[in-house]
Amino acid sequence: QLQLAESGGGLVQAGGSLRLSCTTSGRALNVYSMGWFRQAPGKEREFVACINWNGALLSSALSVKDRFIISRDNAKNTVYLQMNSLKPEDTAVYYCAKSRQYGGTLYRAIEDFDDWGQGTQVTVSS
Repeated sequence: QLQLAESGGGLVQAGGSLRLSCTTSGRALNVYSMGWFRQAPGKEREFVACINWNGALLSSALSVKDRFIISRDNAKNTVYLQMNSLKPEDTAVYYCAKSRQYGGTLYRAIEDFDDWGQGTQVTVSS
């Protein structure tokens, strides 16, 4: 039931960049892994990236490898997704999520996350 809040989405041209942010005032996130997912109309929600509790471990989907970077600032209780070299196929609603378990490891399955934000729209034009 914890509500995460994403921000930073918008409309950009192909090749451009955006930085998404995720935070909450309801709980300290510094003991959890955090993930980014995205969902395009008519498609299933898919994994984008994950970061463990202290940022020592990172993972990302092959589709965004070398373009997207996940990071976190636990002092600000915030997780980021830096998106570079954006492509039209990156167009989707992007969601932030908190791991169910303490974040010593990485996850990429939807069922491994229990709290989600409302999403922020990212649209990439060609």
